[in-house]
Amino acid sequence: MTTHTTPASTVESSPRAHFAHDFVWGMATASYQIEGAVAEDGRTPSIWDTFSRVPGAILGGDTGEVACDHYHRMPADVELLADLGATSYRFSVAWPRVRPDAGPVNAAGLAFYDRLVDELLSHGIAPWLTLYHWDLPQVLEDAGGWTDRDTVHRFVEYAVSVHEALGDRVPTWTTLNEPWCSAFLGYSAGHHAPGRQEGAAGLVAGHHLLLAHGLATQELRSRGADRLGLSLNLTVPDPSDAGDPVDVDAARRIDGMHNRFFLDPIFRGSYPVDVLEDTADRTWQDRPWLDVVRDGDLDVISTPIDVLGVNYYHGNEVSGHPRTDVVGVGADHPDRVALSPFPGSEHVTFPSRGLPLTAMGWEIQPEGLHRLLRRLHDDYPHLPIYLTETGAAFDDRLDEHGRVHDPDRIAFLDSYLRAVHRAIEEGVDVRGFFQWSFYDNFEWAFGYAKRFGLVHVDYATQRRTPKSSAHWYAELARTGSLPIPSPAGG
Repeated sequence: MTTHTTPASTVESSPRAHFAHDFVWGMATASYQIEGAVAEDGRTPSIWDTFSRVPGAILGGDTGEVACDHYHRMPADVELLADLGATSYRFSVAWPRVRPDAGPVNAAGLAFYDRLVDELLSHGIAPWLTLYHWDLPQVLEDAGGWTDRDTVHRFVEYAVSVHEALGDRVPTWTTLNEPWCSAFLGYSAGHHAPGRQEGAAGLVAGHHLLLAHGLATQELRSRGADRLGLSLNLTVPDPSDAGDPVDVDAARRIDGMHNRFFLDPIFRGSYPVDVLEDTADRTWQDRPWLDVVRDGDLDVISTPIDVLGVNYYHGNEVSGHPRTDVVGVGADHPDRVALSPFPGSEHVTFPSRGLPLTAMGWEIQPEGLHRLLRRLHDDYPHLPIYLTETGAAFDDRLDEHGRVHDPDRIAFLDSYLRAVHRAIEEGVDVRGFFQWSFYDNFEWAFGYAKRFGLVHVDYATQRRTPKSSAHWYAELARTGSLPIPSPAGG
């Protein structure tokens, strides 16, 4: 049975929610998902260029070769961002564009981001830079990728190169976006690039990603950066039956592997004991995976950060029993068979709670966001928190007048922002919200089949059309106030 299903209305603290005047209203994108120009100005292949050509890996055989053509249309895109009221823009830098084949700095590639930052600033938009949103140079993957400790040091070199060029104008630096996805979807499940299905490889990759974060944080701090952090995609796992020890244990396992595997090393300087027990029999290259953790690594990983980015789309009901009524994890893969992204807990399933779903098949659960924010506030050191990603895919289409009405997205954002507002009223230090995403783009293993954007993109013509939600969000950014919900909830 489902132990809790809280209607969205219960997370509203008041009919009208007012946010602080300096609350950040942002939009977010990632380099491979929007830029295109994958072979221009010296850029070399990333793991996503390679993975996109694996038969069945990407729905429809799509690639990021053109994507939203942002590389050529950047000034107009920034102007549209400004028109829609964004006060900050979270973007990522393509490692293979800046240091092709992980080699020397490519001035032409770096110049693009130099122009982007200047364009943002000229429109009054604060740049929020993510160094790694999954486009690892393929040459590094050929040498082992994130399972090879040398990749950690190559990442720090790359981070320094970007900071030397942009550090004088970019206030906030995110080292990694969603290392859980990079490690466990990429190296254990095979659902994301590089598509490896090697179980414990995800644990090794996860540790090296955390180490790369810590070393880069230390290095950029020494160079004057004072707003450093990372973005973690976190979940809220609830046992399917709170009275069943098997389901309770399953929820503990997912909390450990999805949340605490990253939170505890960063904030407490150690991996959770129960996670180590759950994965004790997992080996990498015929040795316990934990052998990759060297003396001093956790001291580096726990280097203090200044802001915490939280990405939240939905929580999960979790069961330790075989189930067929699954949603989200285990149900959202396209043509390629993917394995479990949870080494040591492959038996866990994710049953449906019967909640409304987005086009991704993800349950809409705003109250889970409220509980997550409270949990971070109660269990970990207090830091400014920014929702660096949340949003929803729906089946958006142009109508006969060339407009896109998306009331479901407006209702989604309204309910999630009310959950944020309630947490703020209860003392959680949340200072900003970045809608994923600015516009429709390449949605990883789902290609161009899923639309998350506030702005509709016609991929054949590259025409941008702001949706109803874009105008709603622009008004929210202007006023800092959620309107009183209509009787229809939109």
